[in-house]
Amino acid sequence: MSGIADVARLAGVSKSTASRALTGGGYVSESTKQRVADAAASLGYVPSTSAVSLATGRTRTIALIVPKVNRWYFGSIVEGVERSLIPQGYDVTLYVAEPGSRDRESLYSTYLARKRFDGVIAVALEPEDRDLERLVGIGKPTVCIGNALAEIPTLGLDNVGITRIITQHLIALGHTDIAFVGSTPPTDAPAKDVDERSIGYRNAMNDHGLTVRIRNVPSTLTITDAYAAAASFLADAASRPTGVVAACDEVAIGVIIAARRMGISVPSQLSVVGIDGHDYAEMFALTTVEQFPQAQGIEATRLLLSIIEGNEAPLRTEAATRLVVRASTAPPRLP
Repeated sequence: MSGIADVARLAGVSKSTASRALTGGGYVSESTKQRVADAAASLGYVPSTSAVSLATGRTRTIALIVPKVNRWYFGSIVEGVERSLIPQGYDVTLYVAEPGSRDRESLYSTYLARKRFDGVIAVALEPEDRDLERLVGIGKPTVCIGNALAEIPTLGLDNVGITRIITQHLIALGHTDIAFVGSTPPTDAPAKDVDERSIGYRNAMNDHGLTVRIRNVPSTLTITDAYAAAASFLADAASRPTGVVAACDEVAIGVIIAARRMGISVPSQLSVVGIDGHDYAEMFALTTVEQFPQAQGIEATRLLLSIIEGNEAPLRTEAATRLVVRASTAPPRLP
């Protein structure tokens, strides 16, 4: 196996120069850097991460914290972050830590405290989460994806505006009896993004004189729980809404499956609209506001690497969204 001495010999430089050229630990002319890089490539030599860290004071590693990875949204963010970091010569260490879990406590008390990373990307932190203070206390550059956070640069959505738009979409089609499905169950921890989406729905209903029709149906943000919730509130034809604003696409899909199994036609008897742009949205012909979590992972990585290089980042960056109208929404069927 070739070592740094072999690289230096082939490039015609000293070992220290070869080391500086490969680790970035000091000034080396561009022509010499290229000559050393070519020599290293031809010999298959890669400097160890410990050598790079000693020379530069950096680990070339980013810590990525997500509450789950078995959900489409979080998995897509992980993919975006990883795809962005690898070409930049960075590794990513993934920590899966659900709020309130032992894993999350260990993450902050042990693993993050070791500071074996150059920066942190944290996903879906709540503004009242005490982990915010702990993240700031670590003293490493940090970017969050999700809720607006006062202390940390954050890439997020205008959740209130999004649900206002999709509620207005149903109202413009002629719906007046519209339910919001996916409000946080009382036994669960608060979720600011869901609360904001509920506010956007209520605002649109109020704006159109439909205050008495406001209805919030609790459900976790999963297909199975939304299916169970929908099977209950759709059972009574006399009180059944004609439109549903779902807190996310997985909730919308659960509602659609329940309606179809109960013989309720979508969209002629029930219009359903979601939020996310889930991989299954096209399959269910779901009208939705698409967000792009993989692109969010890429943008959050760009912001973080810029901060690591000493640049400032805005405290709030709005993620891109797009309303896509498909076949899950239509004017309500006349009696």
